[in-house]
Amino acid sequence: MKYDWDKMVQEGIDAIPAKYRERIENVAVLLEDDVSEAMRKQEGLRRGETLLGLYQGIPQSERGEGYGVGPTLPDTITLYKKPILDEAHETDGDVARVVRETIWHEFGHHFGLDEREVRKRENERFN
Repeated sequence: MKYDWDKMVQEGIDAIPAKYRERIENVAVLLEDDVSEAMRKQEGLRRGETLLGLYQGIPQSERGEGYGVGPTLPDTITLYKKPILDEAHETDGDVARVVRETIWHEFGHHFGLDEREVRKRENERFN
């Protein structure tokens, strides 16, 4: 089956509440087929563990006055297609839902939430 990943990503971003979406700045959303071995090692993933997405950058909560002075590379949110497809097929088959939830999760990190805080808010939002 062919998926329109760009459309699902845009819909995922559009699903972020406007009060947060308006505050998103300097973030690139990237798509990769799978998590590389180097990234698996960097993130300390064990056999059987994977990532659906990964935020890398300086969270908004940690940006000081000097942020953005001079050239500033964008933060990145990388979505991993194979793990997302696997997760969707293991649950309800809704790939777009997994993309939306992964985007929500990773943008939570962009706003400065740690893993525990992101999961708590996910439970409140999705349950």
